[in-house]
Amino acid sequence: MRIRALKFAAPMSIYVLSYFAFTQTGWAIAWPLLYVWAFIPFIELLVSPKSENLDAAEEQVAKEDRTYDIWLYLMVPLQYGALAMFLFSVRDSSLSSMELIGRILVMGLLCGTFGINVGHELGHRKHLYERNMAKALLLTSLYMHFYIEHNKGHHKNVSTKEDPSSARRGESVYQFYFRSVILGYLSSWKIAAEDQRKKGLPVFHYTNQMLQFQLMQLMLIGIIYFVFGATIMLYFIAAATIGFLLLETVNYIEHYGLQRKKTETGYERAMPEHSWNSSHILGRLMLFELSRHSDHHYMASKKYQVLKHYEEAPQMPTGYPGMMLLSLIPPIWFGIMNKKLDASSTHV
Repeated sequence: MRIRALKFAAPMSIYVLSYFAFTQTGWAIAWPLLYVWAFIPFIELLVSPKSENLDAAEEQVAKEDRTYDIWLYLMVPLQYGALAMFLFSVRDSSLSSMELIGRILVMGLLCGTFGINVGHELGHRKHLYERNMAKALLLTSLYMHFYIEHNKGHHKNVSTKEDPSSARRGESVYQFYFRSVILGYLSSWKIAAEDQRKKGLPVFHYTNQMLQFQLMQLMLIGIIYFVFGATIMLYFIAAATIGFLLLETVNYIEHYGLQRKKTETGYERAMPEHSWNSSHILGRLMLFELSRHSDHHYMASKKYQVLKHYEEAPQMPTGYPGMMLLSLIPPIWFGIMNKKLDASSTHV
């Protein structure tokens, strides 16, 4: 184990705080929410981003260190353990309305931060067992179609008008939610249907991944209904919805207003300047380097621990948690981000 890999144990702190949220009452329920949405954004306003990259030797060591993978694999049992704790905890009839809402929000935070984000990272891996872990994590947010649309749609069409997950200049995050959620889901069906045709199989066949994913999600909802009842099933659906809306908020901030140029053969290759980048250290650690998004789109096969900072990529003024909060207030978001877009050569 290399010391450098130990820093990615930091996201475990959110699970620790969530444990208290699911087992305690009162303000303890708010701890993970305050940690992610108040403490981390505040610190990232004070601490300068770290733009240094690994040198060639360090990168090779990081690639070979399995500790980086183990952190991701641990998220699968932790996520399902947290889901079980959540489901049992919301059966408590003595909870106040605010305590109940707090626990739903905490589970939603876990669904978005780990269920989808870690699922995203593992979904790009070459090994089948890692991709199956990705699907298992995405299942907790009822957003398994992301596995199809992200890998075969978003990475192909990023920063173009053909991509539902790339926000346009002047589009608020609330408008974006409707377009991205609905069109992304429909795009997944289209991609899955085309995959079936390429195999010479009918669209409505058990090998269709979208059909498989819908069945798995319905089975999970059904199990929760039969074990815990309709009310707790609705609490879970609410938490899963919060989870995928967190993902869509991330999608919104990652490509807002950026546009690849159209060529005679399609679009120019996705380059670092077609994604907003953030090297703010806490956001990088908590989200497994997701915020070094420019390099991820430039080279999607790269593992998170070796993603690079590119000076030519447009830089966010703060880390992901702060940017997500900022996006929820469109006038302020537009006032800041449109000015930064005007200074970019890749804006719409």
